[in-house]
Amino acid sequence: MKRADFIFCSLVLAACSRTPGASALPPFTPNQSKTSSSNFETLFRFTARTDGHVPVGVLLPLNGVFFGTTYFAGNANTSHGVVFEITTSGFETILHLFKGKSDGLGPYAGLIDVNGTLYGTTQEGGKHHLGTVYAITTAGSEKVLLSFGGANGSYPRANLLDVNGVLYGTTYFGGSHGYGTVFSMTTAGAETVLHSFKAGTDGSEPLDPLILVKGKLYGTTSRGGANDDGTVFAIDTNGKEEILYSFKGGKDGIEPFGGLTSVNGTLYGTTFYGGAYYKGTAYKITTAGAESVVHSFGSGTDGAAPTAGLTLYNGELYGDTERGGANGKGTIYEISPSGSESILYSFTGGDSGDQPYADLTASDGALYGTTLFGGGPKNFGTAFRFSL
Repeated sequence: MKRADFIFCSLVLAACSRTPGASALPPFTPNQSKTSSSNFETLFRFTARTDGHVPVGVLLPLNGVFFGTTYFAGNANTSHGVVFEITTSGFETILHLFKGKSDGLGPYAGLIDVNGTLYGTTQEGGKHHLGTVYAITTAGSEKVLLSFGGANGSYPRANLLDVNGVLYGTTYFGGSHGYGTVFSMTTAGAETVLHSFKAGTDGSEPLDPLILVKGKLYGTTSRGGANDDGTVFAIDTNGKEEILYSFKGGKDGIEPFGGLTSVNGTLYGTTFYGGAYYKGTAYKITTAGAESVVHSFGSGTDGAAPTAGLTLYNGELYGDTERGGANGKGTIYEISPSGSESILYSFTGGDSGDQPYADLTASDGALYGTTLFGGGPKNFGTAFRFSL
């Protein structure tokens, strides 16, 4: 089994083993006994199946609140995921409960805002049970725009990217060769496959969102490349693709898991494995393909296994690791573009949460994020804030 699939399957099995909560879907769930320590505060604990659980996607700030998704949740008979809204005071509203089948199932990615309408993907569901692209208003009116069918991609896991009203994204599998795609689509649902990955030196299985730098799209594949340890690629909006870099494994990094971030035209990202301690890296790469490791995770109480990418705020980069730290439950860290790293917070499990997975969101002097687990006896995850 591939490493990315193993991580995801473990996540699914762990979530499925939790005890279901109440069957009624509350329109509004109050904040639950916030836990705070220094700059860290637990805003919300997912305590019932109807709240949502396993919040995988990054939080989207919009009009003073945050929008997000959970991979699981539902009523007593379903567990297909939700779209939720949460305030900075820790109050949650469920906007949409996915019904499975043609409606979509399992939103792995977060949401993006295009002129006040939110767009996202579900990893499964749709007409062919291979994933969807959907639109949803901030009032909760949802519509499936596209159902993936295999040849046009399958199992989308990454956030979409808006470029002048055109949506760009990736699928983990599918396409002409079965190893994933890069696609574009209109907000009305008309899709074009720009590139089908071939595996081998071309790369395969893209997990992360695309970014736009000087008119070109950049992304990563979790596998493939010259050494099958993943790649960084560039692609123009017409579909011409170029592999900028193939990871070499070992100290160089293995399996880029978090997306890319541009700092003055230089791209920064993370790998889940590799580095000096084999517990992941932060790296930088020029748009010409010159790569270097800026930090190796895993020494002492440092974080380990960064599934999230890096978030730029006031000239510094911030991220979280799924594991490591003082308690082995994950960390929030700061890293300069030159590679100087410090741990800002070590998760403790319990009310503070366990296993931060998604990218951090910077807003109004604070970092916001989620943990997959922890948060109370149900262990359904948390939303948190870290003040800078």
